[in-house]
Amino acid sequence: MNTRPIRFVHRGTVVEVDDVAPTTSVLAWLREHARCTGTKEGCNEGDCGACTVVVAELAERAQAVGTPSARSTVVGGLSLRTVNACIQFLPTLDGKALLTVEDLERIAGGPVPAGHAPRLHPVQQAMVDCHGSQCGFCTPGFVMSLAATYERHCERGTTPTRQQLADDLSGNLCRCTGYRPILDAGQRMFELPRVRLDTAPIVAALKTLRADPPLSYVAPNPATGRVDRLHAPRSIHDLAARYAANPQARLLAGSTDIGLWVNKQLRDLPELIYVGEVDDLKRIDERDGVLTIGAAAPLEDAWSALCARIAALTDVWLRFASPPIRHAGTMGGNVANGSPIGDSAPVLIALDASVVLRRGATRRTLPLEDLYVGYMSNRLEPGEFVETLLVPLPQAATAVRAYKLSKRFDCDISAVCAGLAVTLDGGTVRDARFAFGGMAAIVKRAAAAEAAVRGQPWSEATVRAAMDALARDFTPLTDMRGSAGYRLRSARNLLMRLWFETRADAPLPPSATQVWAAMPHDAVA
Repeated sequence: MNTRPIRFVHRGTVVEVDDVAPTTSVLAWLREHARCTGTKEGCNEGDCGACTVVVAELAERAQAVGTPSARSTVVGGLSLRTVNACIQFLPTLDGKALLTVEDLERIAGGPVPAGHAPRLHPVQQAMVDCHGSQCGFCTPGFVMSLAATYERHCERGTTPTRQQLADDLSGNLCRCTGYRPILDAGQRMFELPRVRLDTAPIVAALKTLRADPPLSYVAPNPATGRVDRLHAPRSIHDLAARYAANPQARLLAGSTDIGLWVNKQLRDLPELIYVGEVDDLKRIDERDGVLTIGAAAPLEDAWSALCARIAALTDVWLRFASPPIRHAGTMGGNVANGSPIGDSAPVLIALDASVVLRRGATRRTLPLEDLYVGYMSNRLEPGEFVETLLVPLPQAATAVRAYKLSKRFDCDISAVCAGLAVTLDGGTVRDARFAFGGMAAIVKRAAAAEAAVRGQPWSEATVRAAMDALARDFTPLTDMRGSAGYRLRSARNLLMRLWFETRADAPLPPSATQVWAAMPHDAVA
């Protein structure tokens, strides 16, 4: 690959960047190089949403690789996604468009002469009308999340419920205003005169950028005095060959984890291979009862595809991190990471998922549960990567549930996450797969609990035997998210909840077990 600058659309024009380290964040470039200081730095780790921006790419490309999320924003030929600017590396914008709070003035009609009131976008005007800003630090992030919501619903001719607004804002934290006036603003913005994003110039610019060769970016890193590199191959074959030849390089997907290595741990990453330009790695297909998910498919799209087929997973999908994290992060990255508190692995293991691993032209398939060998360690060989996930879809006789326990309901790391599947033959348990995260150094199945129910009647007595068996399966740790006793008791109770929801006699409906199903939308504050 010949090296070239990073090229993307910002404030209506194509910009070229060739003088920053590959690990420079979008936020740092905005504030320190572009001098666009509307986007704020809060936590600098993707948790608070103060730095939320919108990244746009051609919709035809985003839709060509599979079914986009049911919550995706497709407007006038563009696919819009909110992301956290603080952990996105600038080269990942190559060939895309970056929209920030500064763009809203142009969308609303452009600058006004000195002495005149500024033109506000309906989202901004609604925040003013509803007193949705106090200190104002988090406000640009809220505004950009609401702007994406505004475009999506204007395009569809719909109006979001209060709960849908809360879901869209679950990655934006406010510490002083409170959420009621912000949700009020989310409803108020649809009552104001419509102002829409003009997508045509952006679409034209992005089509021009698609003619650029694949990005190979080289720049000095002032922190180390070394020259760092980032390569973004566009074909799966080029990716596999490059990584096999350079196994010391670090694969980069959504940077929702790697971004923290740089921001918080100050780690050096001299050579990166970005997988986000390989469309084949983003494909989501279903064939012969198996859902195939490309490793680089965004978490939002992957979970949407799962929930379209297994509705009982929806609660965990909406509580998995936040929309900006799910838009950037990938399911393959979440699985390959090997974290014992990653929320994808327990659900996928309960569904008997496998991973296809690739090194060069060689592939092998492993059950996902066999991928992990210890804390944050796996069976991947040097130069080998996760190519796809194979998820067998459950038959009618199999009940599947996923439960997440965390200190915050939204946008929080799990203390315990359970993926539970039980297959019944009449009233007898033919098979069971109980997988738990947060209970051990790796996500793993509860073998003793599964054995306690297999071949037994699906009854309260059987479930209580499985609950007792969990103590043989796990010896949890105590940490800031929960004590060992809390984790074990919670895991036991989740098995009982599974039975309550799936028992033959009067199973409990969602309204009896889910907080949002029982709460009026207008009660969200």
